Amino acid sequence: MTNSPHAASPLWQYWRGLSGWNFYFLVKFGLLWAGYLNFHPLLNLVFMAFLLMPIPNLKLHRLRHWVAIPIGFALFWHDTWLPGPESIMSQGSQVAGFSAAYIQDLIERFINWQMIGAVFVLLVAWLFLSQWIRVTVFVVAILVWLNVLTIAGPSLSFWPADQTTTTVTTSGASAAPTVAKAGDTAVVGDIPAQTAPPTTANLSNWLNSFYSAEEKRQTKFPDALPADAQPFELLVINICSLSWADVEAAGLMSHPLWSHFDILFKDFNSATSYSGPAAIRLLRASCGQPSHKNLYQTAGNQCYLFDNLEKLGFKQHLMLGHNGVFGGFLKEVRENGGMHAPLMDQTGLPVPLLGFDNSPVYDDTAVLQRWLQTVSKEGDTRSATFYNTLPLHDGNHFPGVSKTADYKVRAQKLFDELDAFFTELEKSGRKVMLVVVPEHGGALKGDRMQVSGLRDIPSPSITNVPAGIKFFGLKAPHQGAPIEIAQPSSYLAVSELVARAVDGKLFVEDSVNWNQLTSGLPQTAEVSENANAVVIQYQNKPYVRLNGGDWVPYPQ
Repeated sequence: MTNSPHAASPLWQYWRGLSGWNFYFLVKFGLLWAGYLNFHPLLNLVFMAFLLMPIPNLKLHRLRHWVAIPIGFALFWHDTWLPGPESIMSQGSQVAGFSAAYIQDLIERFINWQMIGAVFVLLVAWLFLSQWIRVTVFVVAILVWLNVLTIAGPSLSFWPADQTTTTVTTSGASAAPTVAKAGDTAVVGDIPAQTAPPTTANLSNWLNSFYSAEEKRQTKFPDALPADAQPFELLVINICSLSWADVEAAGLMSHPLWSHFDILFKDFNSATSYSGPAAIRLLRASCGQPSHKNLYQTAGNQCYLFDNLEKLGFKQHLMLGHNGVFGGFLKEVRENGGMHAPLMDQTGLPVPLLGFDNSPVYDDTAVLQRWLQTVSKEGDTRSATFYNTLPLHDGNHFPGVSKTADYKVRAQKLFDELDAFFTELEKSGRKVMLVVVPEHGGALKGDRMQVSGLRDIPSPSITNVPAGIKFFGLKAPHQGAPIEIAQPSSYLAVSELVARAVDGKLFVEDSVNWNQLTSGLPQTAEVSENANAVVIQYQNKPYVRLNGGDWVPYPQ
């Protein structure tokens, strides 16, 4: 009898399961359920198939696990809301300028002890149950189910449905007339209609319609001022790291400063969460909102707010509450914001704070007093001043102390100083139009997408900022509570208000028509953008797109 050669073992005998990778996927499922992941079901399914594919050779099977480690890490990072490689590379030089203490502070914020405890419990549960249950079967089933759910489209939310929004709709009598048409999309009340379902294609088309409509919008300034125009000073204060969410978190919503304004925007969108782009957008307020990419392209002369004023006889001034070096801020303001005025002298200014990069942060009262001295020497002339200040920036600390100074302490000081400055201007009798427009919020509380202080994604809580306007030296000052602008607004509304007041006649009127001054202001859809992230409000819900990918609901 002859022995026949052994038949090859069937491939199914080499199915070995996911082993420790089960825990990897279980952690992801838990984070997804809690709303902490921007989960990509198909990519995870492909990765799981790679791990499950039977390989007869035991050495190759073990090698696959080693190869899978960096792939799994990269995929996990891709599934989070953390900044991508593009953002890290673009911000790398700035991160290098952070102080060691600030970097340590940021790292500590990423440590969520409750989450670490939950992961530990999950690990023990998996180790215990895997003795009797084939966990791989359940993990595969869950991932396949998640892929089936994606057929419903990107409007589907994987996390608990607790989203809320305070967005004010633009329909009704408060909406401005139709002003443009973006392709086949009607632009009602300055905002493209939002009637299509929130799929990735529809959201992208709507965003393109928004930018197309914005290209057609601009503020019309007069060609010349009338002979009876009244000279006055325009002071624009651009504050870093201040949103309505920050004010509320700091417990300063009832500060007297807010009642000191004549006009207060309750739904003003800064359109970005970084300082340079925010300053550029403010300086180019006289045209509709450009995309982040076009923000760094040359705009028409009619778009630059301070150029429009200079043509009417307003002398430009530039003040900073810092040295303007970090992130090339001063360079961006000049090259992309059209601000060519020399930097106002900073010699001898007190330095109550040091920045996150240990650079000086000058005292706001001292800077404002220097501005007042400067314009007083010029006599009864017209001037327009841009002042950027950052005492509230994350990581600022007192000299000799490495720990970040308490935000509420710094905000209280800033609000007190501004309120006192308002009172001083009222007593002086000077004709001043003072405009406060914060750059963006400080992400004081953080959310499921970003820890406190991280602003890579321009979320609504970061970009909804407390913009306000106050007139000093009026013959008939505004009485009572501030006029609140509740419609979605942005920089174009500020430019429009400046244009309406540019002749200065309201300073000498016996009775100011405040309704005429503030009615019908341009409305702007809530679209916020950084280099690698876009957040929009669509049908009263926020959606986010990262690195040109699919749109997903912003987790609240």
